[in-house]
Amino acid sequence: MSHNIVAQVQEWLRAHEDDLLADYRKLLQIPSIESDPEPNAPFGAENRRALDYMLSLSASHGMSTKDGEGYYGFAEFGSGSQMVMSLGHVDVVPVGPGWKHEPFGAEVEDGWVYARGAVDDKGPTMAMFYASLAVKAVMGDPGVRVRNVFGCDEESGFGCVKHYLKTEEVPTIGVAPDAGWPCIHGEKGISDFVVSWPIPKGDLTLLSLEGGQRPNIVIDSAKAKVLASGAGKSILENAIAESWDRNLTFEWNGDELNITAVGKASHGANPFGGDNAVCRILRFLKDCAPTSQEREFDQMHELTHPGGNGIGIAGADEPSGPLTANLGIVETKDGHILFTINVRYPVTFVFDELKAKVEAKLADNVGKPTLVSASDSKPLYFPIDHPLIQTIQEVYEAETGDTKKPGTMGGGTYARAVPNCVAIGTGWAGDGPAHETDERYGVEHLFRASRIYGHLLVRMTQLAKEMP
Repeated sequence: MSHNIVAQVQEWLRAHEDDLLADYRKLLQIPSIESDPEPNAPFGAENRRALDYMLSLSASHGMSTKDGEGYYGFAEFGSGSQMVMSLGHVDVVPVGPGWKHEPFGAEVEDGWVYARGAVDDKGPTMAMFYASLAVKAVMGDPGVRVRNVFGCDEESGFGCVKHYLKTEEVPTIGVAPDAGWPCIHGEKGISDFVVSWPIPKGDLTLLSLEGGQRPNIVIDSAKAKVLASGAGKSILENAIAESWDRNLTFEWNGDELNITAVGKASHGANPFGGDNAVCRILRFLKDCAPTSQEREFDQMHELTHPGGNGIGIAGADEPSGPLTANLGIVETKDGHILFTINVRYPVTFVFDELKAKVEAKLADNVGKPTLVSASDSKPLYFPIDHPLIQTIQEVYEAETGDTKKPGTMGGGTYARAVPNCVAIGTGWAGDGPAHETDERYGVEHLFRASRIYGHLLVRMTQLAKEMP
């Protein structure tokens, strides 16, 4: 019976591929980057518009909908006390420079759809929505409720799901299509450590240092202003003449040196995949600092270490691997430089212990920096033998023939915020990368994901009936 239903669901999806692609492109053309709040739009007008689009589309297909005051919305069908949930998000990270394609043009070229949010997370969200439509068309009422949640603040704080959990029920089981195949049974803890460093003063005074868009993006451009006095100017002039870093440019304005750096953006969970522009500036300054200031600039440069060495928390565990640290935002304010470091820590680590290590490490630094704030989102961990994990793996193997095992990751998805949920896969080779320039999703990959999601939803409706 189940096999026949799955076949019918996937046949429906194949028959509606043109509609799926068209609706997906329309959603991509909405520039849903967080902006200033407006009435009933806590994350800005464009995020509100993206949410309205999904709710209107859902209603047009006969689903009941709810608008959660602009924080989130959901579409639902079916009946019963048990509920199967999918959690997708319609917000995207800022664009950044260097795009070859229009970031919100949703251009299709050689089988790829290019746009910010193509794979993170509008493509998977729309593919899952269409999988739900297929289940509704074939099964009618599956005996459980199937709910598609559309969040508006996944990329900058999870305010949407926090608001959801204040008034709405949690699912019996759920998935967030926003990760790697077949699923992610462990998500590292995520913390933002904000370090305040008094401006270094001496022959070289660092007047300002600025860079970064979000804590979870590797800084791809940065600027600094340095005041040179005494022997400082000749030291800087010599250093500029000998500088090997072609990603740095210099401009003198009297005794002030303006430095501009270019790097490469990457997701903050993978800082090794990017090139931090602030790191380039601080490396230059520590290499040419006078002897009396060398140690302080060296320690400041250490803050950019992607393994967390500069704040004293490097480490790893067996289930989830090494800790990573992304210096995502740097700004100058009231005589201090503020460094926001986005940390992804292993699933067996304890946040309070990490915080204590950061404070101890900073206390030993020359410049006497301090930890001014620290946020925490605790890790997510499901055993491999959990029924939901096993079901996801079985569906993935049946659809692909791939025996890849569930994994862990440093990225954070909605699954960590909503009970009984795990993150599942979205794409294949060539898709993405998330948060980078010219983000893209294969057209055939979009269709393939919808069919896998359709199969999975059928199995999840059955599993939910067996859950207590």
